[in-house]
Formats: sequence, C-alpha cells, structure tokens
Amino acid sequence: MMNLADLTTPYLLLDPDKMRANIARLQSHMADLNVPLRPHVKTAKSVDIVRRLFPTGSGPITVSTLKEAEYFGAHGFDDMTYAVGISPDKLPRVARLIRSGVRLSVLLDSKAQAEAVVAFAKRDNLALPVLIEIDCDGERAGLRQGDGKIVEIARILHENKQFMGILMHAGGSYHCPDKAAKEAAAEHERETAVAVRDELLAAGLPCDVVSVGSTPTAHFAKDLTGVTEVRAGVYVFHDLVMAGIHVCKLEDIAISVVATVIGHRPDKGWIMTDAGWMALSRDRGTAKQEVDQGYGLVCAMDGTPYTDLIVTNTSQEHGVLSIRKGSKAKLPKLEVGSKVRILPNHACATASQFDGYVVPDGDDLVYWPRINGW
Repeated sequence: MMNLADLTTPYLLLDPDKMRANIARLQSHMADLNVPLRPHVKTAKSVDIVRRLFPTGSGPITVSTLKEAEYFGAHGFDDMTYAVGISPDKLPRVARLIRSGVRLSVLLDSKAQAEAVVAFAKRDNLALPVLIEIDCDGERAGLRQGDGKIVEIARILHENKQFMGILMHAGGSYHCPDKAAKEAAAEHERETAVAVRDELLAAGLPCDVVSVGSTPTAHFAKDLTGVTEVRAGVYVFHDLVMAGIHVCKLEDIAISVVATVIGHRPDKGWIMTDAGWMALSRDRGTAKQEVDQGYGLVCAMDGTPYTDLIVTNTSQEHGVLSIRKGSKAKLPKLEVGSKVRILPNHACATASQFDGYVVPDGDDLVYWPRINGW
C-alpha cells in the first residue's frame, strides 16, 4: 500500500467520486433530451477513464489526434470521429485504422481537402466517411451557414458515397458567464446545425449526422431537436474555466496537481513550490473572467481552497503562490515540505503535462496511464 505522502511531486491527482458525478450529470441531461453523447476523449486520454463512460459498451467517441484513435482502437473502441480538419499526409494512418475495423469519420471544410480524400479513397478502395465542419460563432475553423461551398463539397463527397453529415463546435460558449447566455449559445448552435442540414436536404443531399457540442452548450441545451449527437470532453473533470462561467462548482473539479512547498520569499509575499508551468501548463484561461485564478487555485490536501491563494507566476519547475491582488487575506503557514493541491485552469492542458493519474482507490492508490502526442 502507498499513500499520497510517499509520492514524488508534482503529480496529477484524480478524485474518482467527483469524476463519476460529473459523468452521470451530463449523461442524465442527454438522456432527458433523448440525444446520444459522443464523448471527446482528448481530455482524459486514458482507457481506464473512458471505459467508465461506457459501462456496457465501447463508444462512440471523439478524438483529437490519430494517436488517440490508434490507442483507443487497440483497446476495442471502434466508432470514432476525428474532429480536427484532415490533412492529406494523415490519410494513410486513417486507412490503417479503418482496415483494422475502426469506423473512423474525418472532418474537413474545403474543396481541396474533399478532393484529396476522394482521390485517396478511390486509389485505396477505401470506405472513408466524412463530415463537413461548420462554424457557428466565428471561433474556429469551418464554413458559415449559407456558404455555397457547403453544398458543393457535400456533393463531391456524396457522389463518392463518403458524405455523412456536419459537425460544429460552439467555442463562443466559453465566454458566456450567465445562464441565459449559455442557453442562447446552445440554441444558436442547434439552430445553425439544423439550418445547414435543411440547406443540404433541399439540394438533394442526405445529411445523416448532425453533430454539435461543447461542454457549456451540452449542459445548458434545452432543446436538441434535429441534432443526432452531442460531443463534450472537459466535463469529465471540469476546471477553473468551467467554474468561472458557472458550468460547474469549484468542488466539482476532479483533478488537481499536487505540489510541495520548497521555499519562501517573505520580502515578496511568496511561497515557492515545485510545480511550475511544466506541471500546470501555461494556460491562463481565467485571465479574462470575472475572477482571475492565475495559473491555478491553491487548496489544502483535503481539497479546501485557501482564501485567495493562487499561483501567480511560474517558471519551468517553480510555482509562485501568493495572495490574489486586492485581497486582504493572509498567506497561510505552509512550511517547507508541506503539500498543496492546485486546481487547473484548463484540465486538458494540465493533464497533458503528465503520463497518468494517481487515483485513490479505497485505502490504496492506483495509477491510470494516459497517452500524449500525435
């Protein structure tokens, strides 16, 4: 048996009870709306976690890298959407996955990509399903509703029996702090998707897949009529960005970085730890929110946040803890060797700094590996 005090810091701690509650919350909401969930595994990147999303099955899932697709394919997941625009050089890896038995859909938003995919599929005699990416809010890649290229590209793909449907991500929902704004973002995402589907149907083109999703819109959608699936990923853990826009509470955040106090700078009001940006990442996703959490919110080992104590600066292996600017709180007494937990701004970015999760399991600890890279 090991205990947390035996482990070398920094390490990534996962609270399985909080994770299970987060999973159950969104699954229940999707069940109420009668729409299947295609979880985005880019946050967890661990089969030990993703299996807990499917207690009686193995998918469907969304991936962000082909390495994820290969990893999850090797563990029996055989229905995937690769939700990053396809580049022609990756098509041979896609082909190998499909030939191994994985149903892998790819994503694109240009005629050049469509023609490259069609040519490759013909040359390799390959059934390669394709989704067209739609931009619903100006936040990322994709074609806007009403753009004639949507029908043109869909027709190229349909004539070669490759067109499956459309996919979009409401990235703008990450800037919606109040409930009404998140609900409006979810409805706008749905309305855009349905309008594009109707344009395709009017042009005589089938559109079997209407895929939408982001963690905020998934949680705040009130109506998903016309949508065939929802994608979300960070909901499994949540993070300070999600807490900052009131998708979750601080106590819902399931992962934290455990760090050790290694020194003090009383002249500057600093406590130094061994968790710098190599552990926490450089993500500053809360910087423009109502409450700026620096590089992470500092908690005691029982998960209780210290009043206004945040990671205000980082270098590669050093983290600087200090009191939030403007606060009248006092630095806690944390001696050298003390352990703290740091809640992450962006769960995906912070988790990617580690090779796996330390998970309390009753009186023992287990280690769940994860993959990184492309």
